[in-house]
Amino acid sequence: MTSVISRTRFSVLDRSRTRAGHEPAAALRDTVRFARQIEALGYHRFWVSEHHSVPGVAGSAPTVLAAAVAGATSTIRVGTGGVMLPNHRPLVVAEQFGVLASLFPGRIDMGLGRSVGFTGGIRRALGVDREGADAFADQLSTLLGFLSGTQTEFPQVHAHPAEGLDIPPYVLAMGEGATVAAEAGLPLVIGDLRSRSRMVEAVGRYRDAFKPSAWSAGPEVIISGNVAVAGTAEAARRLLVPEAWSMAYSRTHGVFPPLEPAEATERRTMSDKERELFDSGLRGQLYGTPQEVSARLEDLITATGAAEVLVTTSSYDRTALLDSYRALARVAGLESVQDVRGARVAAETDA
Repeated sequence: MTSVISRTRFSVLDRSRTRAGHEPAAALRDTVRFARQIEALGYHRFWVSEHHSVPGVAGSAPTVLAAAVAGATSTIRVGTGGVMLPNHRPLVVAEQFGVLASLFPGRIDMGLGRSVGFTGGIRRALGVDREGADAFADQLSTLLGFLSGTQTEFPQVHAHPAEGLDIPPYVLAMGEGATVAAEAGLPLVIGDLRSRSRMVEAVGRYRDAFKPSAWSAGPEVIISGNVAVAGTAEAARRLLVPEAWSMAYSRTHGVFPPLEPAEATERRTMSDKERELFDSGLRGQLYGTPQEVSARLEDLITATGAAEVLVTTSSYDRTALLDSYRALARVAGLESVQDVRGARVAAETDA
């Protein structure tokens, strides 16, 4: 009898996190190299994200980066996690994905989110306001209409070359967006893994409200968040320290900084507020030894009925990060797991 985990797909979302002392261009090159390594480990898909005016994230143009990733890989599915639809016109999004799907047929996913820029200046530069997310359902409907050739809002306008192509759409959401996904009949990508009860509740609402569509006959759930695996729980926890500090700093200073080594964070004298946010950022995260992570994943997958886990872990130490993804691949029973020596040789060759 196979385990729940072995029947579950595992995928990766990489946000092209910048690292202290490195240029943003290095983060983008790292993302492309990382995609090749993740493909070799047998993961199902590799997604990239959209962030604007964030010093700690180089990934600002997801469809452009997805093209680079797809061109550097050969079998893994490639997509976005996601394109923030309020920032773009649906026609342009459809055309961009049409180009991607034409160049890389059968490998492109269209992950869509409803977030807008996190500061007023960014929103003004993008031409949206805080209420832009409220129009997500209408924008999504227009976009899907362009893909299927059924939209009527703009007569005689067609999204070439997207119309009629196989471009699976996904909605990234937690609250209201999950309802939009259900109403549209689309698969749902939901995070984060720390909020088990909240996640289970949101998935339940999504399943109850789901309306079958041309895109999906039934509800499909992908759960998303950080997962870190190492020989000891403490080693796995230290992988999450750089991201936890970056989040704590952003919430106290309004700037999301590049990742720094865990050692640098541990030497810091934090304010009471920074310490509170930092500790909160680590609390409840999914990390540990292979056995510990396997048990927690089994519980989450069973509770949500998820078909897939989208892993979003970032860390300063790229070698340790790759080791974590390799260990997780073994936990998941992925077929193409390389041995440590082979993967490190590939990484060194690509560097």
